[in-house]
Amino acid sequence: MKKAIIAGLLAIGAVFGLSACGSDAKTVSENISKEADSFNVQRKITVLNTRTEKFMFYAEGRCSVERDNGWLVAICAHAPNEYRKHLIGPATDAFPLVEQLAPIDVSRYHTLIVMRPEGIIPDLQLRGGKQ
Repeated sequence: MKKAIIAGLLAIGAVFGLSACGSDAKTVSENISKEADSFNVQRKITVLNTRTEKFMFYAEGRCSVERDNGWLVAICAHAPNEYRKHLIGPATDAFPLVEQLAPIDVSRYHTLIVMRPEGIIPDLQLRGGKQ
């Protein structure tokens, strides 16, 4: 009877343990995306015209890339506190390619929480004087 109870508890523990875990690749992919969104990943963005086989767009640098209603949106850091947004429109003859140029150190166990005080604490203006 004890063996059955222990086996049942182990099975329940295994189910809960396995359901809480995602794949390592997914976790690493999410961590790389977070690093890229913080402009810590060197990327090369190339858009090729598939009809003429010529380059239509090329950018290289610390860029965050996302899709927005068919548009490829690249925001790149050009200098400290200087960013530029590049929009590559949807086209039937365009093939975008985004490459990560160098490996980065992200852990499958890494969690980074960034809290910006200006987003949490409201802007208060205190005035002193007589009432």
